[in-house]
Amino acid sequence: MNSEENIDLENSMAPWLGKTVKIIDCYLLEQFQLHNIDLTKEQMVVLKKLHITDGLNQNELAYLTYKDKSSLTRLLTKMEKKNYIFRTQSKEDKRVKNVYVTSLGSQVYKQSKPIIKKAIQKMEQSVSSEEKQQIIQILQKIQSNFCPSQDKQTN
Repeated sequence: MNSEENIDLENSMAPWLGKTVKIIDCYLLEQFQLHNIDLTKEQMVVLKKLHITDGLNQNELAYLTYKDKSSLTRLLTKMEKKNYIFRTQSKEDKRVKNVYVTSLGSQVYKQSKPIIKKAIQKMEQSVSSEEKQQIIQILQKIQSNFCPSQDKQTN
């Protein structure tokens, strides 16, 4: 038997991290739908980033949302169709597009905030503050194993 045959993926952290993210995504989507908010978690993250810094260029937004350029472009196209954002060419560099939140996008983001707050409360309801800090520190270690030079960012 070579070492590749001894990989025990099921008892590693990877499937637990992946499953947890999927459960949270499903919960948020369900709650958004329940409250008649046409939004996905990915779209909410983009709106949050633009709420903090409106007019980011697409490259900055891709970096901040951990998306490759083509998947971000598809996401932004969907958001434009919903009238949540609009893009304009940069005056300095015509190849660069800046992304801005619309008043509807801002309204939808504000509507999503109580749902996000409720999701965070649900996620942390049986977790002590010490456990929460441990989880955050462990996840930061895992992230730095893959991206040692990257700053610790929050979504």
